[in-house]
Amino acid sequence: MVGKYKVITLCGSTRFKDAFIKEQKRLTLEGNIVISVGLFGHSGDGEVWDEGTKEMLDDMHKRKIDMADEIFVINVGGYIGSSTRSEIEYTKAAGKAIHYLEPVP
Repeated sequence: MVGKYKVITLCGSTRFKDAFIKEQKRLTLEGNIVISVGLFGHSGDGEVWDEGTKEMLDDMHKRKIDMADEIFVINVGGYIGSSTRSEIEYTKAAGKAIHYLEPVP
């Protein structure tokens, strides 16, 4: 918590850019501080694929999880890729709450 605000980091495939923006807005209006991705590699931000950048962004996202109270997974259609799976496991190991856009079996 920062003051009275819960901090939530969004996780999920960057192919779901519209869902990220929608959930960021919703969670913010509900009174949360929302941390999101900096680039949408699967939605047109080609710089992600420059040498070393994806690895840096993946590491940086785990630092964003470190700063958060919980994560919110953007799992449109139930999709969870390998990077997101890694972030979920990292969050579990830290003992933080995990919430999902869509139910997880």
